[in-house]
Amino acid sequence: MNAEIYKLSELIDRDLAEDNLSEQEKDELEKKIKPLLSENSIVLAQTNPICGNLKYNAQKAKKWIDWANRLGVKAIIFPEAFLMGIPFGDYLIKFPHIVEDCREWLEILAEYTTNTKVIMGFVEKNNSKIGKPYYNSVAILEHGHIENIVRKTLLPTYSELNDDRYFESVPIDGKNRITLINNKKAGVIICEDGWNDSEFFSRNLYKNDPVETVVNEQHPDFLINCSASITRAKKEQLKHNMLSFASKKHETPILYVNQVGSSDCVSYEGASRVYGKDGNLIYRAKAFEEQFFIVDPFERKGKIYSLPDGLEKTLNSQKAFSLDYEPDLERTYKTIIQSIRDYFSKIGFKHACLGLSGGLDSTVCAVLLADALGKENVFGVSMPSKITSSESKNDAKILAENLGINYIEVPIKEIFDATRETFDGMFSQIENRWDFRYKQSYTNDNIQARARANILWGISNEFDKCLAIATSDKSEAYMGYATINGDMSGGFAPISDVTKTKLFALAKWLNKNRDVKNVIPQSIIEKRPGAELAINPKTGKPLLAEEALMPYEFLDEVIWRVENLHQAINDMLEVQFLYEKDNVLSKEQKQEWLEKFFRRMSCALYKWSIMPPAPIVDAHSINKAEYSQPIISSGIDYRKTSTKYKKQVLNG
Repeated sequence: MNAEIYKLSELIDRDLAEDNLSEQEKDELEKKIKPLLSENSIVLAQTNPICGNLKYNAQKAKKWIDWANRLGVKAIIFPEAFLMGIPFGDYLIKFPHIVEDCREWLEILAEYTTNTKVIMGFVEKNNSKIGKPYYNSVAILEHGHIENIVRKTLLPTYSELNDDRYFESVPIDGKNRITLINNKKAGVIICEDGWNDSEFFSRNLYKNDPVETVVNEQHPDFLINCSASITRAKKEQLKHNMLSFASKKHETPILYVNQVGSSDCVSYEGASRVYGKDGNLIYRAKAFEEQFFIVDPFERKGKIYSLPDGLEKTLNSQKAFSLDYEPDLERTYKTIIQSIRDYFSKIGFKHACLGLSGGLDSTVCAVLLADALGKENVFGVSMPSKITSSESKNDAKILAENLGINYIEVPIKEIFDATRETFDGMFSQIENRWDFRYKQSYTNDNIQARARANILWGISNEFDKCLAIATSDKSEAYMGYATINGDMSGGFAPISDVTKTKLFALAKWLNKNRDVKNVIPQSIIEKRPGAELAINPKTGKPLLAEEALMPYEFLDEVIWRVENLHQAINDMLEVQFLYEKDNVLSKEQKQEWLEKFFRRMSCALYKWSIMPPAPIVDAHSINKAEYSQPIISSGIDYRKTSTKYKKQVLNG
């Protein structure tokens, strides 16, 4: 494809986003692009729908279809379930009329089609009396009508995916999956249908491979995968290798069109692409941007836009814990930025307020919010107590000045004193009835954290379209090192799937890679984390987080081993941690930290269940959109016990 076409198509992208071209300008742009198109030109419609908002999605589709018709491309392909929007939700069950409306919108959109074929994902009603109420379908539109409908076969029920809750699986029909595009046979695959190659995966979730069936029975000239695949650590590695493997194995080009944008906790990176029949990548769209991406499945070399910096290095990396987060930092940044923007815009918020403690978590959150929403739409609030150090107050103020966000200081001493006085009188009365009062408690710590949350929610309640932000990170969430209705409280939690060691790396990356460099004071990056809620009696100084927990390098590797290797305490005791290469660690101390981790994790389960919405960033997550564990399962033994031990338990 002529390189000039991509410079010109950026004007189409802008028009689709802003409606900024007049009819005359569109005509002129059309005249420039048409001669550059090949005879097999197809558009991958890398779009950002809103789940459940059929009117919005249909209006967007109409604009994209109009441009495809204007250019006379052979087809325009939308992502999986585009018209309904992904992720799915129980509104499909509670409000079934939405699915009926989806079909009507589709039929109306079909009226706008001409010679350009439109391939679009939607949700379809199952009219039989057997099975789940709906189908996850792809419609093929042309010449003003629906030419054919393809229904998804493989329904995922893992991680954030729950298709089987709503949809009925349809046996693979190879012939029905074929549509002609410029007299070439194209086989239509819907997302998960392309993720079950028995030669690529060591363990398959399903008995059948729709790709193999379609290829072997119908011998298509190329395959189309309409997808909605979220971004997360190591996902690009898997996706690239799998699609490359399949196209080479079947000697068939694969066009993969992926959704972009975010919905609640899941974020889609786009990066739609084409692999040639030799398995080589020949086209790739931009990551984290909508794009009207023109491709030709039969060209040997096309336009390949860059992935977020560093991801190319990881395409063949092995599974191992590392503190070298550099290859994933730009992707992490773009994922969170996209998540904040879409979460705010899609539900109607514009402004954010957050506590600025002078610590790492709130600092990184402030930078991300400023970049996503604009510095004028962010309000940082310093809420010092008598324990807060002057260094922390100063760091918070300097950060706000460097970022250019709004800033105010609101001491919480009076709120704390008034609450403590009320509590003391109340506790004395209760103690007359209950004789199990703690000798030492976290009441003072939590009064401070909840006073701060109360201030932030006050701002949110008082000012239009303003949302309070929770600033907890993943490492501390795992350990329950956060206060319910305190620092956990907020309408969105930008970094709750980012571990502390990765957060340190991200802070350094932000200082180097933003347009305005070094906005984060070095003192914040060098500071040992601590909530400054209590005094450590051993040191007489504010208690540090690692004093209450364990070193973050060790803690984060425990999390990684639990999530990626599914290891128990016994397993971890037998392997060398990265932390142990540079630090002397006795087996007794290691076991103590591991026991503490799993004990605190068990007690934190109820906190996980009430965490605010947060973007999934890591390869695995405790985000409730993905992970489910009964709160009452705190009695799980996270050790592998012997047969002898089990018999002793039963024999008393």
